[in-house]
Amino acid sequence: MFCKEVYLLKLSTNAVEVLKRRYLLKDSKGKIIETPEQMFRRVSKHVANGNKKLEGEFYQVMSNLEFLPNSPTLMNAGTRLGQLSACFVLPVDDSIESIFDTLKISALIHQTGGGTGFSFSRIRPKGDIVGSTKGIASGPVSFMQIYDKTTDVIKQGGKRRGANMGILRVDHPDIIEFITTKKNEELFNNFNLSVGITDKFMKAVKENKKYDLINPRTGKVVNKVNARKIFDLMIDMAWKTGDPGVVFLDEINRKHPLKLIGKIESTNPCGEVPLLPYESCNLGSINLAKFVKDGNIDYGKLRRVIQVAVHFLDNVIDVNKYPLVEIEKITKANRKIGLGVMGFADMLILLGISYDSKEALNIADRLMEFISQEARNVSIWLAKKKGNFPNFKKSEWSREYKEMRNSTVTTIAPTGTISIIVDCSNGIEPLFAISFTRRVLGGKELFNINPIFEKIAKEKGFFSKRLIEKISKKDSIQDVSEIPKEIRGLFVTAHDIKPEQHVKMQAVFQKHVDNAVSKTVNFRKKATKEDVKKIFLMTHDLKCKGITVYREGSKKEQVISIGKCKVCV
Repeated sequence: MFCKEVYLLKLSTNAVEVLKRRYLLKDSKGKIIETPEQMFRRVSKHVANGNKKLEGEFYQVMSNLEFLPNSPTLMNAGTRLGQLSACFVLPVDDSIESIFDTLKISALIHQTGGGTGFSFSRIRPKGDIVGSTKGIASGPVSFMQIYDKTTDVIKQGGKRRGANMGILRVDHPDIIEFITTKKNEELFNNFNLSVGITDKFMKAVKENKKYDLINPRTGKVVNKVNARKIFDLMIDMAWKTGDPGVVFLDEINRKHPLKLIGKIESTNPCGEVPLLPYESCNLGSINLAKFVKDGNIDYGKLRRVIQVAVHFLDNVIDVNKYPLVEIEKITKANRKIGLGVMGFADMLILLGISYDSKEALNIADRLMEFISQEARNVSIWLAKKKGNFPNFKKSEWSREYKEMRNSTVTTIAPTGTISIIVDCSNGIEPLFAISFTRRVLGGKELFNINPIFEKIAKEKGFFSKRLIEKISKKDSIQDVSEIPKEIRGLFVTAHDIKPEQHVKMQAVFQKHVDNAVSKTVNFRKKATKEDVKKIFLMTHDLKCKGITVYREGSKKEQVISIGKCKVCV
């Protein structure tokens, strides 16, 4: 029965392995008690909440591998846990009570499969006076270590380890300590780190001027430092370790539709969802590889799946079990959802377009504009049926629209694990390699070969075991003469593509995305710090909301491996 379903659902060997390890329900002895088809049925039934028509539509888009929600929804829908959201942002105020209350909540969230984002910018700096004890403050980085260790011992729902985003504003007095924390690779393995950058700081960088460091406890300036010195330190550490990334706080808040409700200080762990304190968001992604027909994008089919996907994500808000009353209250008041895409690189290949081309940028522009507009139309339609999100009148949307169900509808997530289930490329990333080994939870290694490449190679008659062994040791096939030149031109990989093209692609998608875009700019090992600096500046100029870079070989930890070259993504 299980094997028959795998065949009918067209699941790859790697998809089945990941489903067995993380998603399919197990009994008290760890024995798997559901099939992939039953998992999709379980999720559809729970999210449809009694509506049989919707249940069928939800099941169809998932079983066709056209759309999948974020992992917690697949894992927990219809179970006792019932926590379906992927993203949370929790406030960390300048008191022991707040710091440890938030730590407890984050532990509960990690246990159910969610990820957490924090801004530690409100915590008084190292060396400051603690009024209640007359002692000396240890600063935000010391408390981050406690959060990191706690995450270390909590395995999300028994299925995946917790993930955090840690942000510190660039004007915090402890910013240098924060930027350099990952010099020691044993520390903060459960954190992505990003510096919260302001317009004022970037202006000072470009003008080579000093800027103010401000004690968050008093609001007073405690020092002035050269902006380029701090910026160059960020570049140096990003070049060496991949951290920190940056988030552009002013750009995020400029584009936030709920300015009257509050100010955004942090994002979720991968940076694609900026959220207010206590907000959560549920995500889902459309597999674009399923929407190419006769060499063209099938926009009619895409529209139909968008309609179902937005309805699905909106329903999740209501059937969800929240870990805290405050989280439930603001999440339901703002009703943020994040519909995104995966398989974009695969779609380009099927269209006969190189990722590293102007035409690819044009396709991305038209495609994401269409997805965004259609998703917004569905949100308007849902509002007419079910009502506006409660904070609608306080939102920017109320200036142009009479109805809106969701304050945000689109985002671009990295889709790390769900892209394995549908066997497509991650998010909007280019192919990492044509053939590689991916390490999943528990140390299990999954060998992966791009299914489109395999199909074309067999059709064109150049597929062989020897060829696959050869390219599995490479991060590029551009010098593999056994592969026809026109095929090599289509199957460009992350390291074949200029870093500037990575940023341009991110910016094109961001133009049409409510939330943010999770994107990594890949550099070869020989890249210079000046190369990284250029990309950071370009990202700001193109009005992206953040950026992460990865230089080949700059981290010991590896998730994806190519021959002897092991790389973390």
